[in-house]
Amino acid sequence: MTSAQRTPGELFIWTNVDPTYEDDFNQWYDREHMEERAAIPGFCWARRYKNPQNERRYLALYRTEDISVFHSPTYQQAFQHQTAWSLSNFSRMQNSQRRVMKVQPLAGFGTGAAIALITLGDQATAEQVSRIAEQIQKQMDGVLALRLLTPDTELSTPLPSEDTSNRILEPVLIIDTTTEPVAAAVSRWIVEEFKLDGTCATTFSLLWDLRSSDLSRS
Repeated sequence: MTSAQRTPGELFIWTNVDPTYEDDFNQWYDREHMEERAAIPGFCWARRYKNPQNERRYLALYRTEDISVFHSPTYQQAFQHQTAWSLSNFSRMQNSQRRVMKVQPLAGFGTGAAIALITLGDQATAEQVSRIAEQIQKQMDGVLALRLLTPDTELSTPLPSEDTSNRILEPVLIIDTTTEPVAAAVSRWIVEEFKLDGTCATTFSLLWDLRSSDLSRS
C-alpha cells in the first residue's frame, strides 16, 4: 500500500480515573502501556495529555500508519490479551471513551505543547469546519495544525467504564497549539462561529510524546 492510499488511524482514549489509584495509573501508562503500544508494528507515536479541571482529565492518542493496523494480528493479540497491570487500571478508569479514528489532516503540521479538542456532533459540522481549517491555521497565531478524527464503528470497541446505553460516535477536531491559552482561544472562536454547545470544547496540555522510532534506538 502506497502512502497516497493510506488512511492514518488514531486510537483515542479519553478518561478519568479513581483518584485513589492515580499514581499507579500514571506509572502504568508511563512505564508500560505507552511503550507497549508504540512498539507494535505500524504504530507511529503515542501521546498523553492532561487537563486537571476536566470531567475526563486524561487523554491518550496513538497514531498508526494506516487504520488497518488495528486489524493486525500483533495489535489484536495485545488488545485481547492485556497485561495484569493494564486490566487493573482499566477497572479503575471512569467515564471513558475509546475510539479508533480515521485521521484526516486539515492544515499545518507539528506537535504543540497543548491541544484543543472539539466534539463536532455530526459529519455536516465536521465538513463545515474542515473547509476553513487552513484559514484558521494561517490567521491565528500559535495554531500549528488541525486534524479531523472520525470514529470507525467496527473498531471502536468500548472500555468497561463507558456507558454504552448513551454512546455517541461523533467526529472530533484536534488542534495543536503552542500554549493552552491559544487552544482555549481557538476553541471559543470555533464554538461561536458554528454555534456549538460550549461544553463540546476543551483543552489539554501535553504530558509526553513517545515516537515509535525512539524505541528502535534504545
